[in-house]
Amino acid sequence: MVFSLTIAITVGLFANDLIRGVRMPNWLGTSIGLALFVSIGSGLVGGIEPITLALDKVGFGIGSRRISLLWIVTLAMTAVILLAVARVLMKLVAYIISNSELDGAQKVLGQKLATVAILAGAFVLGLDVVGIDLTALAVFSGAFGLAIGFGMQKTIGNLIAGIILLMDRSIKPGDVIAVGNTYGWVNKIGVRAVSVLTREGKEHLIPNEDLMTREVENWSYSSPNVRISIPVGVSYNTDMDQAIDLMKQACVDVPRVLNHPKPVVWMLEFGDNSVNFEIRCWIKTRNRASEISRRRS
Repeated sequence: MVFSLTIAITVGLFANDLIRGVRMPNWLGTSIGLALFVSIGSGLVGGIEPITLALDKVGFGIGSRRISLLWIVTLAMTAVILLAVARVLMKLVAYIISNSELDGAQKVLGQKLATVAILAGAFVLGLDVVGIDLTALAVFSGAFGLAIGFGMQKTIGNLIAGIILLMDRSIKPGDVIAVGNTYGWVNKIGVRAVSVLTREGKEHLIPNEDLMTREVENWSYSSPNVRISIPVGVSYNTDMDQAIDLMKQACVDVPRVLNHPKPVVWMLEFGDNSVNFEIRCWIKTRNRASEISRRRS
């Protein structure tokens, strides 16, 4: 009796901690833990059969299938347990992929494909556990596919567009892109949208389809090095040679500015109140998303 009670308590606490550990509601973890404790404890002492018989008596029939309270409880518990296990597997896969030698785009693509595979496997396993024949779903496949085609057209389109972006590596996490009036660093490529962090720390969510159909400037597509132009106005009373040397030295003192090609200073025009120069230097783009996130926190 003591041994059976210990097993039931252990399983209940484990289920509670597991469900809370994958960030599901606390009340759900408590409910599942108590349900497992009662069912396992009753089963180990031989008292589960009266409970199942009582739950099975409450129900109704639909065609050749009987829908009972026991079937509903089994379906709910199976869905919650499979969802919790799927989340644990997704976190495990994400940890393995994040510590691999793949680049950013390959890691995101691997996580997305693994997530789809795990959820599909959990769905099929859940149907098998509750005794639903997969062939029975064929009756609803036409209507379900039509509903997806009209109701979830944008969602499915954004999902496929995101996978295509990751596969052809045209946009990767950490890239510097400009889309319309939005300029910033790609922080994350999600199922529906791409998160772009601007210099001000604002996060713009751009649908994946827009990145497939609109013109996008990717500053770090083939090379992380980009050239920038900085206008500088110098007074007419200034020593121009010394001003040019100071502008070049200012570029050299910045670690992000590349030494090759070297920074150059061009005199563009004689303005009304100043001589207008332009500093042209090459810098290496870097992933500023993590830096902006740290500043915001």
